[in-house]
Amino acid sequence: MEIGILRIGQVDFNVLNRICENLNMAFPKTRCQIISETLALPQEALDKVRGQYRSDVILSLVAGYAEKAKNINRVLGVVDVDIYVLGLNFVFGEAECPGKAALISLWRLRPEFYGAPSNFELFIERGTKEAVHELGHTFGLTHCRNPFCVMYFSNSIFETDRKKGIFCSACYPRIQKLL
Repeated sequence: MEIGILRIGQVDFNVLNRICENLNMAFPKTRCQIISETLALPQEALDKVRGQYRSDVILSLVAGYAEKAKNINRVLGVVDVDIYVLGLNFVFGEAECPGKAALISLWRLRPEFYGAPSNFELFIERGTKEAVHELGHTFGLTHCRNPFCVMYFSNSIFETDRKKGIFCSACYPRIQKLL
């Protein structure tokens, strides 16, 4: 199983590298790699009134890339802009469920966004949790009711921080079977 991380727009390579390393641990029997190509942010995704990007438009770009990608089973798009879906103020990510494409945004994962001091390790931990969560959806996992499971829906950074970066005892056997 190959997971490719695809930069969309300006994204720090060091952050991608750390998330990639963590994904190799989170998904045993997989190999994560950073795709050398960087895609431009689609300007049609920008809602100028909200100052945010529509995640569904960016996800469709990732899905198109995933369909053409050879030797890659899943593609995780990573952006560093604020994203949302219709009906919600923002999202940390979105994915096909099931499918080959997932997307996360780093924008609201930085402690500085919430007025806290910079903390690179916390930032990476949050990014990894959201990456594992969205990739879990690509394997067909839905949201979990366990607030400590990585598949729990995070409606706030508090919920992202509370959950663990791993699958709970109910989700883990399902992901193992799918891998």
